[in-house]
Amino acid sequence: MNPSEPTPLHCRPQAFETLAEELDAIDTTRGLVRCAVAVSMHQLEEASPDDVEGEIVTLATSISDRVNSDQPQALLAHTHAVLFEEARFTGNTSDYYHPDNSYLPRVLETRQGLPITLVMVYKAVLETVGVRVLGINAPGHFLAGVSDLPENEKPGTPKLLIDPFHGGKMLNREEAFTRIEEIAGGSVLRDDSLLRPATHTEWLIRLIQNLVTAFDKLDQRDDMAAMLEMRALVESIR
Repeated sequence: MNPSEPTPLHCRPQAFETLAEELDAIDTTRGLVRCAVAVSMHQLEEASPDDVEGEIVTLATSISDRVNSDQPQALLAHTHAVLFEEARFTGNTSDYYHPDNSYLPRVLETRQGLPITLVMVYKAVLETVGVRVLGINAPGHFLAGVSDLPENEKPGTPKLLIDPFHGGKMLNREEAFTRIEEIAGGSVLRDDSLLRPATHTEWLIRLIQNLVTAFDKLDQRDDMAAMLEMRALVESIR
């Protein structure tokens, strides 16, 4: 461990060290995925960023092998067929707050998860076949946004919104606001600020905060404290 890094009191040391190492590349999709796997390593000792990357490549290859076009529409259609019809990725509505829903290796294994982890799978797979995806930091419900902007341009609100938690349902702007209102249990100001793309750092912090909430509900105080240590580490790079 780098001498300048804090020593975790609750977090599994290998998980904390791996997260610290992978944060250097957090601005890339690969870095985001590897950071998410590092978070899961607190409880999943067998988890490996390399193994998760291999699973993502396998899914992406099954898409690219059947597409004869590099048009985003074709890639999107085949991605949805593979992820949501064949692999059956979906939201875990029966046990929403289970920590496994926030652990990327478990989500790839069970094909169930939270909106934020399902969007991460969607992004990693679709970007591997050549379509850029943004994480949409909507209140109460994380969405995916398909963007045709070059990677180095500042993104606005994407034209096409996707809800992997609900089987990859495509949403327009108004439908996205309706989904947010359903979750909030009341009306919201329908402003584009609610559909703002998340930075990768914001994305990872929100994922960790979901685990803080999950462990709080389970009264697993040591695990909750471990997630707070990880969150502080991520926040320190802002």
